Amino acid sequence: MKNNYLKAFAIMSFMACGVGVLSAQEIEAWVTNADRSMLFQQQPEKITLGSEEGKGLPIIVDDRQEFQTIDGFGFALTEGSAFHLHHMSAPAREQILKEMFATDGNSVGFSYIRLTLGASDLNNFVYSYNDLPEGKKDVEMKKFSLGHDYDDVIPVMKEILKIVPDIKIMASPWSAPAWMKESFNVRGGALKNEYYNAYARYFTKYVQAMEKEGINIDVVTVQNEPLNSRNTPSMPWYWQQQNEFVRDHLGPAFKAAGLKTKIVIFDHNCDRPDYPLAILSDPVTSQYVDGSAFHHYRGYMSGMNIVHRARPDKNIYFTEQMLTERPDSKSINIASSVRRLVVDVTRNWSKNSILWNYAADPQNDPHTDNGGCSMCQGAITIDGDKVTRNIAYYAMAHASKFVRPGSVRISSTDAFDPGVDITEDEERAEVRRATVVEHSNVLPNVAFKTPDGKIVLIVANDSWSQQAVKIQYNGRFANLRLAPGSVGTFIW
Repeated sequence: MKNNYLKAFAIMSFMACGVGVLSAQEIEAWVTNADRSMLFQQQPEKITLGSEEGKGLPIIVDDRQEFQTIDGFGFALTEGSAFHLHHMSAPAREQILKEMFATDGNSVGFSYIRLTLGASDLNNFVYSYNDLPEGKKDVEMKKFSLGHDYDDVIPVMKEILKIVPDIKIMASPWSAPAWMKESFNVRGGALKNEYYNAYARYFTKYVQAMEKEGINIDVVTVQNEPLNSRNTPSMPWYWQQQNEFVRDHLGPAFKAAGLKTKIVIFDHNCDRPDYPLAILSDPVTSQYVDGSAFHHYRGYMSGMNIVHRARPDKNIYFTEQMLTERPDSKSINIASSVRRLVVDVTRNWSKNSILWNYAADPQNDPHTDNGGCSMCQGAITIDGDKVTRNIAYYAMAHASKFVRPGSVRISSTDAFDPGVDITEDEERAEVRRATVVEHSNVLPNVAFKTPDGKIVLIVANDSWSQQAVKIQYNGRFANLRLAPGSVGTFIW
């Protein structure tokens, strides 16, 4: 009897210690309000995870269910972006680069860069790394040179790498050199079959040349927007051609050179999941392909999910989306932007979210004529040494500062997930009733677990009313409110 009493006492003592361990956790909150009263600002008040349940169905965060690993959040460093940054004074440039790429203090920790392999439509002028007069050719790439990248892109990249040496870098071409194309025109015109091998050598030379500059290219996409020939520059590829190029030329060239740079196909809109799936259906090509890349100017984010469902062994990348606002706007459309470009992008299996682009001037320059984007606002606007932070900056900041590379997306309740509502019996308060609710109708959200074990939950109130948000984690609850159109990032 005495032994049983001691056992019971020990169990009760252990449970009491457990209760102590499960005492309230503090949650750090960073909020952006639609009326600009707060712009990615840390909240002074303390939010706790405790035993108070509150009302409504919760967003249940479950870190036992893990999904894709995150590579990062950022923007394209176009030649135009680098031009504006490089022409700032050295102290001003150092200050804004630290703010964008460091993670301490009020820095936002952008963690991904997309470079343009040659010129894009946000360039001062068009160039490739092997420009020749019409009728000339250089299939051995003896005249290959990074050329104009030395003017602005490479110097700015080296300054960024001093801040974050291991930042993820992707490179995407808008066009092959004109002498390789059917039309000898940087706008449109397909790559001639006879130059497939030369173009694979061009990619290889680029990766090797950038590596010599200390810039390691983690991923290349085969072609930016292969189904859009209206940009200057641009180059169309049907899937059969891109498949042949990767299978018989680019993949073998990278393998022969011993390059670890990943090859990613498609790099266009979510309305065409058939394009990457057709290429991946070739088992030879598939062995060279790391994944598929998407933009969101057409279609639905679920297009990425379709590709993931068909080929869960291949990665998904989100590589471009323009996000703009009026420079004099009194409000910021942050909730729908974060919902689409952070929540929806990562819930549909993307390893990253890259927007378009890092910087422009107040006129959204530079851009090419005859197909360049005249409305592509940067994450920041640079006017001399003056910097204005735009909606894209704040949208990515809500993820980039805390969801560091190597974080893993974890389970959290989606609005359309069924839920369980546990309530008191109408007549007997001591009796609990469980009701299955078809749709939880929680706010758009996504959750991650960081490499150092923290939980990050991003919630967007894209409704017109103030919303009570209940969070449940390991049986503990937190209750908070988000104003209409606001976004919160919560860390514990």
